[in-house]
Amino acid sequence: MHDIKRKFNTVVELGCGRGYIGRHMIQENVGTLFQCEMSEKMLEQCMGPEDNIPTWRVHADEEFFPFRNDSLDLVVSSLSLHWVNDLPGIFKQINNSLKKDGAFIAALFGGDTLYELRCALQIAETEREGGFSPHISPFTEARDLGGLLARTGFSLVTLDVDEIKVNYPSMFEVMQDLKGMAENNAAWKRPLRLMRDTQLAAAAIYKEMYGNEDGTVPATFQIYYLIGWKPDPSQQKPAKRGSQTVSIKDLDKLGKLAKEAQKKDNKFSIEDFEKLGLMVDKDDKK
Repeated sequence: MHDIKRKFNTVVELGCGRGYIGRHMIQENVGTLFQCEMSEKMLEQCMGPEDNIPTWRVHADEEFFPFRNDSLDLVVSSLSLHWVNDLPGIFKQINNSLKKDGAFIAALFGGDTLYELRCALQIAETEREGGFSPHISPFTEARDLGGLLARTGFSLVTLDVDEIKVNYPSMFEVMQDLKGMAENNAAWKRPLRLMRDTQLAAAAIYKEMYGNEDGTVPATFQIYYLIGWKPDPSQQKPAKRGSQTVSIKDLDKLGKLAKEAQKKDNKFSIEDFEKLGLMVDKDDKK
């Protein structure tokens, strides 16, 4: 948000938790903040911005976005959308609620999150019980996320991927930490218990397959960072096809042009392009 040089008058923090993002917002970027959270207890513990920003707390389900169409300037969400069952649906609702040229900025867990724990549990459960159940909720893939945003009406979509590895003494500390984060399994058809010998086998498999030299085990958290904008006529658009003046096959000559431009105090003209044969004849365009 701080990298965007504009002020968003009406901002929603979706899935705010205890206010991890909202507390860092400042008056230069935000006019009014609405913090939305499905858990009433977490909303009660939610911290507002340290700066003096008018803030409202809304108890709402992320899948049923409670804001009117064309009413918001910015929606942000940090590591909560992996709980949403209908991701295209919430993307569409967010797009509808944004004003023209409004932005949607989010971070959510990616498909490789906790793959070590997932694989260890599946192998151990298959060996001990003859099959396995889903103990980790499914996550979206990067190749699907950009398409979802485009299909739900966003433009100028940008997506970035990061991986964070956290080391733990064993698999049991990983599971304990996930429970403390309220990120443990919540699937409706999940098994209510996991056999003790299966857990011990999974811990041994986890350490054998992924363990570090110092005896610890890593847990991978893959995070997708994305931004999308609601279309507006004022936004930049790609140039028309066939409007180029430089041929791609001649890009190797640009180095020579840059050196000549430095000799001329970084000034060069169309004639300099023509001398290097970088100009495309209009008759040659297809």
